[in-house]
Amino acid sequence: MVSKNQIKLITSLQQKKYRTINKLFFAEGVKVIQELLDSNFELEHLYSTQNDFEDVLPSKKSLILEADLKKISALATANSCLAVFKIPLEKKIKESGLIVALDSIRDPGNLGTILRLCDWFGVKEIVCSKETVDLYNPKVVQATMGSIARVNMSYIDLNSFIAATNLPVFGTFMDGVNIYKTTLPQEGIVVMGNEANGISMELEKLIKNKLSIPRFGEIQKTESLNVATATAIILSEFRR
Repeated sequence: MVSKNQIKLITSLQQKKYRTINKLFFAEGVKVIQELLDSNFELEHLYSTQNDFEDVLPSKKSLILEADLKKISALATANSCLAVFKIPLEKKIKESGLIVALDSIRDPGNLGTILRLCDWFGVKEIVCSKETVDLYNPKVVQATMGSIARVNMSYIDLNSFIAATNLPVFGTFMDGVNIYKTTLPQEGIVVMGNEANGISMELEKLIKNKLSIPRFGEIQKTESLNVATATAIILSEFRR
């Protein structure tokens, strides 16, 4: 059984305001929850329709009905489990290796996919403008498929950070140098821009290395690539 207060609290966590106030977020599905349990995230409480997650203390989990899970789930079709976790304190940014910088990424699915890509390509740090969608948005958490546990993400004044860094800074632009014909370093910051507007003009002025992903289609009508797709191509080239 889930109490009315628990339902009210968990459903409120779909909004950033209440995640910030309560310092809590939730995840759904066995895979994502298990990844978070195996990491440094601290479990507040687990709700499941099955007797699973045997390593979780009985005091930290509740066996509930499917009908109750539907009341607290953010998914159209509820999974078998939902877990509430504490939002950890932001860690210090390590300015080394390859860093991905996100300028006002608004789509939760894109952010979650970019996190998975960074995890895949061994990128440990993502720095974001404060306008970027919240990491603990349920749709972002879901889209990361557990990679949220392995990549450090920080919300900062991106312009100040880029202006002050000693690392080479790269950005993607339509008029940039062909990425397939460029020698890329092992260290640097890769800036990815907003879905509709690309990289902001203020930030563009700070980017010395402009890259482009050339179009090969005969008609050349495609305006741009999805930002997560572009991130995959760019990280693949940096790691080649």
